[in-house]
Amino acid sequence: MAVKAAATAWRRTLPETTRLSVRKTYKLFIGGKFPRSESGRTYLVDGDNVALASRKDARDAVVAARKAQPGWAGATAYNRGQVLYRIAEMLEARREEFIARGVSEPEVNAAVDRWVWYAGWSDKIAQVHGSVNPVAGPYFNISAPEPTGVVAVVAPESFLGLVSVIAPAIVTSNTVVVLTGLPQAAITLAEVIATSDVPAGVINILTGDAAGNAPWLASHDDVNALDLTGVTNPELATELERGAAGSLKRVLRPPAEGIDSAAEPGLQPMTALLETKTVWHPKGF
Repeated sequence: MAVKAAATAWRRTLPETTRLSVRKTYKLFIGGKFPRSESGRTYLVDGDNVALASRKDARDAVVAARKAQPGWAGATAYNRGQVLYRIAEMLEARREEFIARGVSEPEVNAAVDRWVWYAGWSDKIAQVHGSVNPVAGPYFNISAPEPTGVVAVVAPESFLGLVSVIAPAIVTSNTVVVLTGLPQAAITLAEVIATSDVPAGVINILTGDAAGNAPWLASHDDVNALDLTGVTNPELATELERGAAGSLKRVLRPPAEGIDSAAEPGLQPMTALLETKTVWHPKGF
């Protein structure tokens, strides 16, 4: 009791001072880590410091995504589903934090549900999108989906939109480099991802000027596909398509009326990032 009383008395003697709160710095998310931009540049968003990604950061993110892609594609579909479901669990546990970052409660709920929805498709999309083809001869002819590879994504500026472009890409065994203008929510999501069994490099998030970094990713030879869902400027979209043409990238360009992230996504976001391999195998003699 004497010790407790002494501690209480000590606290009462502390002078009342005005202090500045510690401002959070939102870094990038590359290769499972949270580095600052190599340029050292930041910008302010609602009083928070946010890393301004550079061209070098974009290249580093592509290297991390390429390194992670074979291992992620080699995981079982069941395991990938478990990982996506774990993201949903962790997001649910931190839902109040996202609401405090300005994401509405219905949008957080929808984002959690979307992770669960895509987790359920991990071991089913190959059955739906693949097939055994009838042929005239003593052969099996099997079409099986395979991932496109590394996907660069310009994300919409909504939290549900962000989730809706990441989840279909990774559930189909691709890895992603995401450009986002929604830094606080995106990097808080990266903190969720970093504690959700997602292998390092599968998801990489760059904050800052998407229009400044997107052309470098569009022309990068080690990027296999380009998702322009978040590009609202038609001239920029056309410029990025031209940049992607040099390396024959697959380009996903949203319709002119845009995409409603709250609508049922369907299979197209997944199948758009799959290649089809056809295998012949002899049977009988």
